[in-house]
Amino acid sequence: MALTDSHCHLNFPGLRERLDDILSAMDANGVTRAMNICTQIEEFDDVLASAVQHPQIWATVGVHPDQEGLTEPDVSQLAELASHPRVLALGETGLDYFRLEGRTPADMEWQRHRFRAHIQAARQVGKPLVIHTRSAADDTLSILREEGAEVVGGVFHCFTETWDVAKQALDLGFYISLSGILTFKNANDLREIAKKLPEDRILIETDSPYLAPTPFRGQTNQPAYTRFVARCLAQLRGGTEEAVEQYTERNFDRLFMRLDGKFQ
Repeated sequence: MALTDSHCHLNFPGLRERLDDILSAMDANGVTRAMNICTQIEEFDDVLASAVQHPQIWATVGVHPDQEGLTEPDVSQLAELASHPRVLALGETGLDYFRLEGRTPADMEWQRHRFRAHIQAARQVGKPLVIHTRSAADDTLSILREEGAEVVGGVFHCFTETWDVAKQALDLGFYISLSGILTFKNANDLREIAKKLPEDRILIETDSPYLAPTPFRGQTNQPAYTRFVARCLAQLRGGTEEAVEQYTERNFDRLFMRLDGKFQ
């Protein structure tokens, strides 16, 4: 058995201080890989170090769209950091208009500028994007199109948008990643979307330490719980956990490891 947690934050409080236990739990649950996602340049060294020290961990580089007042890397800096062989993607990046705090979307040009820089760097190094979008799907999709992001592809992580947004992302060549939210009682719309997604475009994740799946709601999430996302997905789509393992692993390899040469 083998599963990959395509999106987690192993350097966040609640996980980083017990990494050995986290890795042991992954092994016990057949989770053989985890992608440690960078959310600010200030943490990149730690994110990368975990990937260098542990073969089951991979890294990304990026600045989360909701992070303000931190180092703002330009395209060349992002491309240089992303060139490390243990870095598989740029992100997480995108747009987040959920917490405007009295501002309007028009005031968030700094987010859009940052997003464009990540896409341009991804194109420069030929690596995919990890997309975060919240209350900003139209602008997110528009910028991806304008910047030619379909050349490198990527994933809409922790997907909670509409089927229309999913279709547009798929049309751009992007993948859709499903998290523990899939198991939540109030996630009926997301479960219907999960049933419709093409098998060759689905990834799974935990977004640890957040969003622990049922039956661990309210607890600190961890990559080992990818198993419960896979189980729920199998039940929804009328297949087996083994089938989910096979196609999500194949999809991760295709997108992030470039094993089929699609984006070369």
